[in-house]
Amino acid sequence: MTTFSSLAKQIFAEAIEVYLREGGIDIVAPNPYPVRTIEHDLFRKNWIDHAQWALEDIIRDPEIYPEEALRIKRRIDRSNQDRTDLVELIDSFFLEMYQDVKPQSGAKINTESPAWAIDRLSILKLKIYYMGQAEANAATEEIKQKCAQKLSVLREQELDLCTAIDELLEDIGAGRKYMKVYKQMKMYNDPQLNPMLKGQSI
Repeated sequence: MTTFSSLAKQIFAEAIEVYLREGGIDIVAPNPYPVRTIEHDLFRKNWIDHAQWALEDIIRDPEIYPEEALRIKRRIDRSNQDRTDLVELIDSFFLEMYQDVKPQSGAKINTESPAWAIDRLSILKLKIYYMGQAEANAATEEIKQKCAQKLSVLREQELDLCTAIDELLEDIGAGRKYMKVYKQMKMYNDPQLNPMLKGQSI
């Protein structure tokens, strides 16, 4: 039986491969999965994370022009909102999946929803990929060893996170835990709540 974390890892790895071959911060390759499927949402999730990863690298250039830095910062803000919206969409998939499960007496709530744990897994896959690249391209043996040590920790973290995700979903399905999703009430992106936007949208 394929676990959900295995499915997510497979799709995240595929998304990374396609992004490196066909994508970029201004290029969106076709999503290979049908719309309104969890596979489609997972692929898009990692794609957004990968593009934002590249934007975060660009904005850290110490010689970047201030105007360009501001433009990139606003793109990162939009990307963060897209990421949050997609996490909530993925959680809606789980809410529907488990809507008929009756929580057991004494069932507990988790500190984060399944989709936010999957969000962390998506970013972790990017860390693993790029740390592997850093190890392969290290200029010195010392740097190579440091990268190898960090890569080992990241892979252990991936194993632990996947186990936690699958155990959480198993517990929800059995009624030992229940889902309760809070919409992200981000004020800084809301022109009605952030006076700095002055009625505009980012």
